[in-house]
Amino acid sequence: MLSMIGLLGGIALLIYLTMRGVNLLLAAPFAAFIVAIFSGLPIFPQFAGEGEVNFVTNYMEGFSGFITSWYLMFLFGAIFGKLMEDSGAADSVSKWIIEKIGMKRAALAVIIACAVLTYGGVSLFIVAFSVYPMALSLFKEANLPRRFIPAALAFGSTTFTMTSAGSPEIQNWIPIEFLGTSPYAGWEVSLIVAVFMMVFGYWWLKKMINKAVQNGEKFEARESDPTLVRQNLPGPILSMIPLLTVLVISFIFHDILAQSALIIALLSGCIVTYLLNRKYFTNVWGAASEGTIGALIAIANTSAVVGFGGVAKATPAFASAVDAMTSVPGSPLIGGAIAVSVIAGLTGSASGGQSIALPLLAPHYLDMGVVPEELHRVVAISSGSIDSLPHGGYVVTTIRAIAGESHKDAYPAFGAMTVIVPILGVILAVALFTIF
Repeated sequence: MLSMIGLLGGIALLIYLTMRGVNLLLAAPFAAFIVAIFSGLPIFPQFAGEGEVNFVTNYMEGFSGFITSWYLMFLFGAIFGKLMEDSGAADSVSKWIIEKIGMKRAALAVIIACAVLTYGGVSLFIVAFSVYPMALSLFKEANLPRRFIPAALAFGSTTFTMTSAGSPEIQNWIPIEFLGTSPYAGWEVSLIVAVFMMVFGYWWLKKMINKAVQNGEKFEARESDPTLVRQNLPGPILSMIPLLTVLVISFIFHDILAQSALIIALLSGCIVTYLLNRKYFTNVWGAASEGTIGALIAIANTSAVVGFGGVAKATPAFASAVDAMTSVPGSPLIGGAIAVSVIAGLTGSASGGQSIALPLLAPHYLDMGVVPEELHRVVAISSGSIDSLPHGGYVVTTIRAIAGESHKDAYPAFGAMTVIVPILGVILAVALFTIF
């Protein structure tokens, strides 16, 4: 009982501290310490027997293990995104899509611009920063309430693209390590689910925007609004070549290198971006440095959460929770989806949730005879659902830092797009895999 109280209390504390703006590098180990105390775990390895669990060892093994496995992917992914941004290639692609779709479909233009960049391998945070100025211009021209911009940015970045088959985003690649699958696992069902999420999500977002407009809401300008001053951009077709390079290279080398193919693909994307857009860069080495710093911050925050999971999973309460989730009646895919989504939601990280859950769940479900490709796709989609609760890092960054909105105004639509829509997508995926 004490262990369960400590586990739930530690998770609640982590969420509270995160929403209060406390750095995850402080909040996560402190919350993990509370979990360890209530579960009676030794604090230092010197107080534990050889090979026994303890707070310091378990936390640092989780923290360092994630960095060891994924640092180069984070590094080259972040640098690729910054190079695309600094060269103007990301802006060029976004602007071209927006021009083709038109002002009348402002929200759809923002969604598609984000989707193209995300599926091309650009970091989710870079996509949001890159598309936001154009989204602001579009919503201003169409006189739409700006509080819906974060929802449009997130919907195009974190739903039907981030976790779909073939996506170079890390959330689609982590299951490969534990299931021995490919990034195209379950692509037939993934395609159907992606189309469903895209169509239904856009219909719902459009309905919410129209209702707000009918209630008298309109665009309200601010003095702090950014302005688009850069006119010298590379051509949109040329700008898409690096995105295609990432997709093609990851496909070619996957059978040989598995998840390490993403390193080659993103590095190739960096090189191609530089070679094609050399004359458009404003500060290429500055962009690389910013990408490196961004990668360190992103992986450190995720690793801090994985470290918390390393302590949590050593407690009796966690073992009981896993037993409960893996004993859910019906298809084992349901238990897998629930387990991964819950852990991702509690930690506020899709990649963190997968990294904590899969080492424990994958062997169990594979021994039960679950098809690895089916589990891969269900896990990927489910990890991108309740990871977007209000305390999530991407949520806070997009709503507050990028868009300058409040959670009260922006999160209802944001949560609908990034939590409810993916949950429906998971249900559809499980149903389709069960039927076929």
